[in-house]
Amino acid sequence: MRMWCNIGLCLALCSLGCRKDEVMSSTPEIALVDLSPTLVAAFGDPVHLKLSYKDGNGDLGTEDPDDRTLEIKDSRLSAPDTYHVQPLAPLDSEVPIQGELDVQLDPLFLIGNGDQESVTFSIRIRDREGNWSNTVVSPTVIIVDSL
Repeated sequence: MRMWCNIGLCLALCSLGCRKDEVMSSTPEIALVDLSPTLVAAFGDPVHLKLSYKDGNGDLGTEDPDDRTLEIKDSRLSAPDTYHVQPLAPLDSEVPIQGELDVQLDPLFLIGNGDQESVTFSIRIRDREGNWSNTVVSPTVIIVDSL
């Protein structure tokens, strides 16, 4: 009998430690999954970003194509480029969502007179309530005059 009580107590304690009652925040969260290529020719191939996202109430993206909710800032420039993100869940629902976004940047260019420059990108997304996600910074991309 004592052994069964110990096993039951152990199982009860283990189940408390393994609960997955994680509540997703209604403030969006993003992470950089992939960036490629990391070496590009100026005005050559585009850079591709893959972002993962989580949002507790599913209000990422808008129907209005003029509403730019994704910001990607080139470290060499003062202002970010902005992009439209379509709704990632039905507009009339409040459901936790998570997934991945693929973003293709326009081909990069050299700003200065040199034949090579380095750039990183700071990325964040805004939900329909106006909440900004965390900011993620990409690895360095090298832009060269020609490959």
